[in-house]
Amino acid sequence: MPTTPPLPLLKRVSPGVWAGVPWAYGTVFAVRAYFRLPFMPTDPFPPTPADWVLIVSGSVLALVGCVLLRRRPLPGIGLLAAGTYGVTLGLDGLTIGLVHYAAIDIAVGWIAASTGRRRSVTALALAVAVLPAHELTRTGLGRPLLVGYDTGRGDWQSWSVLALTAVVAWLIGNSVRQSRAYAERLTAQTATQAVAVERLRIAREMHDTVAHSIGIIALQAGAAARVTTTQPEAARKAMRAVEHEGRETLAGLRRMLVALRAADEAPALPAGLGDVDRLAATTTAAGVRVDVRRRGEPRQLPPDIDLSAFRIIQESVTNVVRHAGTSACRVTLDYGDDELALEVTDDGRGHGTATDTGFGLAGMRERVALLQGEFTAAPRPEGGFRVAVRLPVPTAVAR
Repeated sequence: MPTTPPLPLLKRVSPGVWAGVPWAYGTVFAVRAYFRLPFMPTDPFPPTPADWVLIVSGSVLALVGCVLLRRRPLPGIGLLAAGTYGVTLGLDGLTIGLVHYAAIDIAVGWIAASTGRRRSVTALALAVAVLPAHELTRTGLGRPLLVGYDTGRGDWQSWSVLALTAVVAWLIGNSVRQSRAYAERLTAQTATQAVAVERLRIAREMHDTVAHSIGIIALQAGAAARVTTTQPEAARKAMRAVEHEGRETLAGLRRMLVALRAADEAPALPAGLGDVDRLAATTTAAGVRVDVRRRGEPRQLPPDIDLSAFRIIQESVTNVVRHAGTSACRVTLDYGDDELALEVTDDGRGHGTATDTGFGLAGMRERVALLQGEFTAAPRPEGGFRVAVRLPVPTAVAR
């Protein structure tokens, strides 16, 4: 039984981890200067106790938001943005740090890729809104928006670049979501088409398997009914033929069902041109003589051509038994260099109607079309009916 392949790394790891790790790194990197670590730069103005409260509480909010991202995306990114806002105020940052905001960008991209457009647009709005909210708060607290040696970083224009990164993250995530949806629709459409083709193939095989046998059974049963009182031995012989044909049909249906169920096992051998003689013998025993003629050198054909050729002959002979009203027909197999020619003729009434289900000639025409061959079926001028088929044989097989 095939094993399920492992998920890619991006799917195995929670989005909260992807957002939380860079966010935690940005926080540790920002506060390292306040602990006077060796070989590290120091800041002579450490945060006040109130600032530390903002940093700690903001960190808790942000990390909780990362945990909630997968289950509750909007509350998760809201807490992440609020925690980032609090930590930035506690650090007295002029703007939200690039690494901190990269974590928000990751959350925006993931939400856009995995949820609907309305929810992802709301997440983008939350991510962008935290930038002017921070600037407004600094203005309200009377804190400067830039430093003396700065050339503009930290003013009202500084957060436009960060907002642009959020928009780009949303566009990437939304593109991923649309590509995934398109791939799912394409896969579903392909699966539907495959199911339809398989159903058509099964229906064609069922028809070809059953129609010929039912025709033989009906012919034998009718003969037995006519001679029951006058020729009891002939009636018994006909009924034994009915029993034999019925068992053969049931066995064929059983093999088909087993092959359909056992998809992982070796498939049963399909019918082919090697069964033409058996088909002729069965039909002859039922009262319609079948003369089989072969031209050229018989050889192994591709399975699809071999099966289709046999089914076309079987259906043509079935039509002769059921509709032609004659006692004989001829089957000709011509093995050419690059094609296989089939011909089934009779001297009957010349009616070209399909079997009662309506799939006879149509089914043959479909088989030939799938193999890019030529199909003709029409009454003969001298009387009777003629089915002629030409199937191209691949060059490698023809040689």
